[in-house]
Parts: sequence; C-alpha cells; structure tokens
Amino acid sequence: MKVLHTLQEAVKRIKHDAMTVYFIARDSRTPLLVKLLALTIAAYALSPIDLIPDFIPIIGYVDDLILLPLGILMVIKLTPPEVIDAGRTKANEVSTKPTSKSAAVVIVAIWLLCAVGIGYFLG
Repeated sequence: MKVLHTLQEAVKRIKHDAMTVYFIARDSRTPLLVKLLALTIAAYALSPIDLIPDFIPIIGYVDDLILLPLGILMVIKLTPPEVIDAGRTKANEVSTKPTSKSAAVVIVAIWLLCAVGIGYFLG
C-alpha cells in the first residue's frame, strides 16, 4: 500500500505542474507552438478521462507518471523563465481554492457529449 500512496502523491505533484503548464499556455509571452503543446498537456492532465483509468492499482498511474512529466518538461524547456514563474504563482493560488464536485460532473458530461458527437459523425 505504501507504493500506491507514493504513486498517488507523485500524481498530485504532476497535476499541480500541469496547472502551471495551463497558465503558461494562457500567457501572452508564450510562443504559439508551446501554447498548443501546453494546452494539450494540461487538458489531458486535468481531464477526468485517462488513457489508463486511475482506479486500476499501480498501472492506472503509469500514464500520469510517464507521459505527463515528459510533456511538462518539454513545455518548461521551451518557455521563458519569467513566464514559468508567473504560471507557478497562479497555480499555487488556484490550488489553495476549494474544488467543486459539480464542476467535475459538468466536465465529465461535456467529455461524454463530445464522445457521443464524434461517434455519431464517424458512424
């Protein structure tokens, strides 16, 4: 169980870094290609839908522990330091605010509607 707890803590840190990446993407000083990469990474990290669901013990965290850090590292390497600092500051401010379960339900509903819409147009 200690391994699972350690993995969960690592995923929390990565998700906090993903919030930083999100704020980097929204900064006007960030180059366009880096913005696109950062938005993609942040969307994947903050989305309730994962490549491998997190409820699967240990394996569920593999995608979060391999794919996200690589993407975050790429964004950090390609971003000016002052933009990174501003993004970290905003992420720290947001992480101290309360979370909303109803907002999570809305996000899941939006993802499901998008999936149904794509399925409808492809089918």
